Amino acid sequence: MPSAVQDVLSILDLEPLEVNLFRGRSPQSRWQRVFGGQVIGQALVAACRTVEDVAQRPPHSLHAYFLLGGDPKVPIIYEVDRIRDGRSFTTRRVVAIQHGRAIFSTEVSFHIAEDGPTHQFPMPDVPRPDELPSEGEVRDRLLSRMADPVRRYYERERPIELRPVEYRRYLGEKIEGSRFHIWLRATGRLPDEPAIHQCVLAYASDMTLLDTALVPLGQTVFHDDIMAASLDHALWFHRPFRADEWLLYAEDSPNLGGARGFARGLIYASDGTLVASVAQEGLLRQRRPRPA
Repeated sequence: MPSAVQDVLSILDLEPLEVNLFRGRSPQSRWQRVFGGQVIGQALVAACRTVEDVAQRPPHSLHAYFLLGGDPKVPIIYEVDRIRDGRSFTTRRVVAIQHGRAIFSTEVSFHIAEDGPTHQFPMPDVPRPDELPSEGEVRDRLLSRMADPVRRYYERERPIELRPVEYRRYLGEKIEGSRFHIWLRATGRLPDEPAIHQCVLAYASDMTLLDTALVPLGQTVFHDDIMAASLDHALWFHRPFRADEWLLYAEDSPNLGGARGFARGLIYASDGTLVASVAQEGLLRQRRPRPA
């Protein structure tokens, strides 16, 4: 198993401290803030560990707010409130705490498996992963043409492999519309427990979504004059999937204004099955030049 995948599984393996109380750690990297997807994933793990029959009653939605930037140098404490244990639905509230203050809160709903009518949006017709440059090919063919922040991002070993369909926007090319498509998967085989795949996808769902709000402007969050931060995050699980197999993240942005961008995403398995939906609003500020 690649070390980056092992690292993310270790990060998601929270330490139990007491009933309803868990401790999570952050990777020691150069980031000044904790990655939002990490907190989403860890909070979902904490919630899942308080549901006895989570295999038969998996999470189907979470709604979260980022309250303060996380400090990667100290642990994060996750406190779970067992709001409801019903016959069909179970609800948990999770608060992440650092330095005595809440930095993140979420509510997670679990639903026992039921049969019923079904329909879904079709998967967009986009190139398949094997038709796009791999991350190795990106490094070999395109890295020298990318801006420094984008290049540093691609040079790091990561637990999630990304293959953007419209990858040329990272070369400075403007693309039409407000849509962005990216294939993603864990870079190594994951355990078979469905909850682990949901937590890994929760981790990955924050990686590229807010950036879509800048597509119509021909910019990315890597631009030096852009300050970006997630404000909230909502995720719905529709059908079973594996996060170590290719998933298409089809993203769009209906609105950007007031220094806030709103973006949505539909996540499909490679066979076209819609497995999850995501929505997020985030802070997108234009940095003002410093006075001379």
